[in-house]
Amino acid sequence: MTENRPVLVSMRGLTKRFGETLAVDDVSLDIRQNEFFALLGPSGCGKTTLLRSLAGFEYPDGGTITMTGDQGDIDLLALAPERRPVNLMFQSYALFPHMSVERNIAYGLQREGLPKDEIRQRVAEVLETVGLSGKSKARPASLSGGQRQRVALARAIVKRPRLLLLDEPLSALDRKVRAEMQLELKRLQHEVGITFVVVTHDQEEAMSMADRIAVMSAGRVEQVDSPVDLYQRPATVFVADFIGSSNSFVGVRAAGGVDVPGLGLLPGHPVGETSSPQAVLVVRPEDLRLVDDASGLITGTVIETQFYGGRSTIAVEVAGHPGPLTLSCQGTADVMRGTTVHLAWAADRGVVLAPQGGR
Repeated sequence: MTENRPVLVSMRGLTKRFGETLAVDDVSLDIRQNEFFALLGPSGCGKTTLLRSLAGFEYPDGGTITMTGDQGDIDLLALAPERRPVNLMFQSYALFPHMSVERNIAYGLQREGLPKDEIRQRVAEVLETVGLSGKSKARPASLSGGQRQRVALARAIVKRPRLLLLDEPLSALDRKVRAEMQLELKRLQHEVGITFVVVTHDQEEAMSMADRIAVMSAGRVEQVDSPVDLYQRPATVFVADFIGSSNSFVGVRAAGGVDVPGLGLLPGHPVGETSSPQAVLVVRPEDLRLVDDASGLITGTVIETQFYGGRSTIAVEVAGHPGPLTLSCQGTADVMRGTTVHLAWAADRGVVLAPQGGR
């Protein structure tokens, strides 16, 4: 768990405008030492601007960024990009095509003027860490996409930054290689003991790698939490919709849940405080279950079943509810299209939230 680790980087009240566009809106975040932290959200939510502010390629209009140092806090905004103990791995990898793998990795150390023996030793160590010792003399063009990604990562960590920033690091890889590299990045982060901050719009990528995730929307942070807590206890409707799949019911807040027009009182537990009487009840597909008529909360008609990867998804049409409800179960579905079914869920599996934009 990362909650007991000391804070490495603190961002307070960060704001950044591009003309009339407010890209980052009063963002405050703490990133902990040796943590894999993800900035997750749709395009234009401000996550890349935050990353570039950490790297020094953007200067915020307001706010502070400090890093904990041996002699006290360091004001990162007062340092030029090349003087920050931060390294950025670019989305394109930006490898030198005319240089071998080992020369690509050594380039930054050579620019710092380190002794040749130290450079040779550090390059050899990082090549072994990323599993490319046998490719040291190869050129980037002869490598696979996953191998090029490892070279770029090795070049970034060989300088031993305290903070490594990764901008959509796996977007250029195909699905199978991407899944392998998600595990590899997590392993490397633990092994090298460097704090990683990754920017991604891919929820699966963030959920599989990160210790904690900051979900962003329209320049603001909606929620910062572990992947499990984001999924099971979303703080806002946006987070519930963006992280995984969900079924939503709109109604009026009531004791024990939400009173939904045409469906009655549906059970759930409130998250956060709000003065709005309006509410949205969120239930995840795996928390919906088929029950007999007597214990059902909702009655509907099966309109589709799909089987994939050992699980089935069942779509159910409910009169008066916009769009079908979805539930998932292990194995194959034992209901046919057109069957009348009854649905229920445990009260502690329904989350009652304020409507989007509500308070």
